[in-house]
Amino acid sequence: MELHTLKAHELQDKLRKKEVSATEIAQSFLKRIDAVEDKVQAFITRTPEAALAQARRVDEKIARGERLAPLAGLPGVLKDNICVKGTKTTCGSRILENFVPPYDATVAARLAGQDAVILGKTNLDEFAMGSSTENSAFFTSRNPWDLSAVPGGSSGGSGAAVSAAMALWGLGSDTGGSVRLPAAFCGIVGLKPTYGRVSRYGLVAYGSSLDQIGPLTRDVRDCALVMGAIAGHDPLDSTSVEAPVPDYTKALVPDLKGMKIGIPKEYFVAGLDPAVEKAIQGAIEQLRSLGAECREVSMPHTEYALAAYYLIATSEASSNLARYDGVGYGHRGQGNDIVAMYKRTRTEGFGEEARRRIMLGTYALSSGYYDAYYLKALKVRTLIRQDFDKAFDQVDVLVAPISPTTAFKIGEKVEDPLAMYLQDVCTVPINLAGVPAISLPCGFSGGLPVGLQIIGRPLGEEALLRAAYAFEQANDYHRRLAPVGEV
Repeated sequence: MELHTLKAHELQDKLRKKEVSATEIAQSFLKRIDAVEDKVQAFITRTPEAALAQARRVDEKIARGERLAPLAGLPGVLKDNICVKGTKTTCGSRILENFVPPYDATVAARLAGQDAVILGKTNLDEFAMGSSTENSAFFTSRNPWDLSAVPGGSSGGSGAAVSAAMALWGLGSDTGGSVRLPAAFCGIVGLKPTYGRVSRYGLVAYGSSLDQIGPLTRDVRDCALVMGAIAGHDPLDSTSVEAPVPDYTKALVPDLKGMKIGIPKEYFVAGLDPAVEKAIQGAIEQLRSLGAECREVSMPHTEYALAAYYLIATSEASSNLARYDGVGYGHRGQGNDIVAMYKRTRTEGFGEEARRRIMLGTYALSSGYYDAYYLKALKVRTLIRQDFDKAFDQVDVLVAPISPTTAFKIGEKVEDPLAMYLQDVCTVPINLAGVPAISLPCGFSGGLPVGLQIIGRPLGEEALLRAAYAFEQANDYHRRLAPVGEV
């Protein structure tokens, strides 16, 4: 069997038993990238020389008999809005096309401390603004299950790379579903941690009160491994939570006896594809057969979440993206005076969707409209958080769809921003509430994966992983390779 078809924990075991070297693993993945990247188009920047150099360092540690960190020698990718010192970080935007950070994001530094092998930086919707990667300034990544379909967004490059067996794991950022949606569309596992559980230092900001870095992996055990490597308090991030990081792998047990699962009725609404709903309902029955007690719960403010999210996120984007003015770094346009230079820089540097969200946010924050839009959205956010609090008084986790549909065709929704925004209807409430959620495959429709969403209380990642692992072990979805990944 080709090494790139194995899971991270399987290769970790082989490394420790000296059945394979880290260099051999890296070479296998680099060969795989050469074979399928032209079809999938997941990478903005590849770093093969650095990957092989890191792999050789791991082999030297093995030769000296040193103990290996959990991710040592295991190749992965980073979404291209996560800063890596000396490596181009574009955010999928022309305005940062040639930007090279002078520092590492905290997650990048933690991965380096684990001796993880980084294969490159992956494609995304510009500044993480999108659900399909079609908003990237450079190219659209493709779904390994159907090359004519989107891989989801905004972390579509990382999702596609992991799904196509070009990487064992990937990191993405999730502002309104941007880790979970690619995971669902690409048939892999994606975790959006509790807000503050993973440091945002070095993550280029889109919506600062919503953004959270999370792992994309091929199965739940790999997700637990990566989560353990990147989680934890960081003094460089003022929103970082001071709480001990558990060994997430200890939560992986194959039954759910005693677990109470809530089914929020508001997530099963008109517009949900019947085949998707059938797969989700089948998953709920399977969770019940594994010992869980399932009951319906109500979260009455869910219907307002999408509107509140797109006011809060765009307002924060307007503020965060104001720093790109052509003065300090990034693209600089030409103009006869500073105002003309600002205008030319931002017109040339930002794509259509980024400009749309900046303008929406600027309007919502403007004098005379702040109370009517942004402040009201913040009040709705509080109501949504209270819905979650009340639900978790009754149950341990919630189960819902990730998206109303499976992956759609490239170009199908790009001219209709509202239809694109509706893809996030089941994911944005989680970001507004700051709670964790995981996506994992629970079936197929028309040959495309369907994603199951399990939602937890704050810092409840262990319960999510337990439920996800039990469901995964009762199925074989995580063992299937996408068609472009067949060997």
